[in-house]
Amino acid sequence: MARVILHRSFRYSFSMNRHRTLSRRRWLGTSLAAGASLPLLPDAFAAGDFRIAPFRYDVTPPTGHPLCGGWITPVKSVDDTLEAIGFVLLGAGDPIVICSVDWTGLLNDAHVQWRTALAEAAGTSPDRVAVQCVHQHDAPFVCLESEKLIAEQNAGMQIIDLAFFRDCLERGKAAVKEALPKARPLTHVAAAEAKVDRIAGNRRIAIGPDGKVTKMRGSACKDPELIAMTEGLIDPQLKTVAFYSGTEKVASCHYYACHPMSHYGQGAVSSDYPGLARKRLQAAEPGCTHVYFTGCAGNIGAGKYNDGSPEARIELTDRLHAAMVAASAKLAPVPLTKVGWSTHDLLPEVNPAFTEAGELANVRNPQNAPANRIRPAMRVSWIRRVAAKQPIILSALHLDGITLLHLPAESFVEYQLRAQSLAPGRFVATAAYGDGGTWYVPTKEAFPQGGYEVSVANSAPSMDDALSAGMRELLGKA
Repeated sequence: MARVILHRSFRYSFSMNRHRTLSRRRWLGTSLAAGASLPLLPDAFAAGDFRIAPFRYDVTPPTGHPLCGGWITPVKSVDDTLEAIGFVLLGAGDPIVICSVDWTGLLNDAHVQWRTALAEAAGTSPDRVAVQCVHQHDAPFVCLESEKLIAEQNAGMQIIDLAFFRDCLERGKAAVKEALPKARPLTHVAAAEAKVDRIAGNRRIAIGPDGKVTKMRGSACKDPELIAMTEGLIDPQLKTVAFYSGTEKVASCHYYACHPMSHYGQGAVSSDYPGLARKRLQAAEPGCTHVYFTGCAGNIGAGKYNDGSPEARIELTDRLHAAMVAASAKLAPVPLTKVGWSTHDLLPEVNPAFTEAGELANVRNPQNAPANRIRPAMRVSWIRRVAAKQPIILSALHLDGITLLHLPAESFVEYQLRAQSLAPGRFVATAAYGDGGTWYVPTKEAFPQGGYEVSVANSAPSMDDALSAGMRELLGKA
């Protein structure tokens, strides 16, 4: 008989105007009062009666909508659509929801609202929902409190169209509610990995004699010196975890740590090479829902192998798709006997380089370019959030010897490699770009080196120890 492990705790929902605790009981009471349907309560299934309900919905922004938070060209056209894709897992206590979104990021309250909307639809609590962004740049980048602050400037700037954001939440609710009655028995899981050929390289590869980063090898690069340098520290493996109903593969999650941009900034919406590779695999296997997660790629980009040309996007798509196919070919399903869900609250410290007064001055300075007003607005929202003690929630889904680990923002690849070392006997697939409030999450050793990522990291170096402790706790509960 299957054994279910549950790790429960109270979690927090927040807005920047008030702080309140949202317990499981209070959330259910609120949902029932609002007429929410809760067809799948924790005791609806006996142990071992696991089910899975995949879902997907369109989140493509309309013409004229801001991209990447409003500091690149807004939407002019759509090369290919953006999606939110995931699944609801049933039978392991309250439903568990995993979702990947083709957006640059969901910060602070935007992330909480997205999780809360999916939780309401699934009949669960927000702490049992993981939402990760893929981080393509020709896509929305959302901080709701920052949008309010920017709107107050009356300078024609915009981060997100609020009506569009609310519509995406409603689409998510509808997609989950539609998926639940179609839930399939979940009987087997499988995990495999394959090496990715010529995509990832470390962005912080050029270190001077003083130990400082001299220049960055970004997502695209034409600097011969940087291109000639080694890949540096990366995780070369693409990991795939698949879910089966009997012999039929129902959902497949793919994880790879590299910034997901080939070229961007001209107003052409695209899911870029990870989305294109995913869609190619989806077309070949229409009966299986394929989901892509970007791993800890804060210091990883494709610049060594990408010159930013349209042709390079095709090459990167081909290489990632080949790794997806190779990993999928190695999958060997085994019966699923144990499911667990664990969470950890993380309360980071603000990077001491930033103050609310200093960032507000940048927001209010009309001489600054939009990007140099919007980014400080996001930082103000983060500073206020930390002052209100609103935590980031780390989470992990444990499936026998497999763990799906969910981390925040642009975590450096060292965290992904560290997670694997913390559980050497497990298959650990890491998705970063969850709650994006903290922006980059460098290691503490990276701060003295400087460089772009450190200059925009909203959290202090102490985030390293806090995040590592959280991962250790989550993996220890597997």
